[in-house]
Amino acid sequence: MTMATLRDLGHGRFGVEGAMTLATVTALRSSGQQAFARTTGPLEVDLSAVGRADSGGLALLIDWLAWANAVGRSLKFSGLPAALLALARLSDVEDMLV
Repeated sequence: MTMATLRDLGHGRFGVEGAMTLATVTALRSSGQQAFARTTGPLEVDLSAVGRADSGGLALLIDWLAWANAVGRSLKFSGLPAALLALARLSDVEDMLV
């Protein structure tokens, strides 16, 4: 299992690298919310370095969006992997992510 990591790219931008799967997203959820909370303004998460993703990854993105909404922050995703887009489309939540 390849762990996913979150990198702070500065100015509210973050990048996720590795696998976003059911096995890896629990730690990423916590580290993401902590990192996001240390910034101000809009947030962007670049997912172009995500190598593998499943429904756990999709659930994490929705969770992060819910967190951002709850604290009054905007959050957008860039570089969404095709697998996540396909899952989002099947789950009828694509509009939330793009």
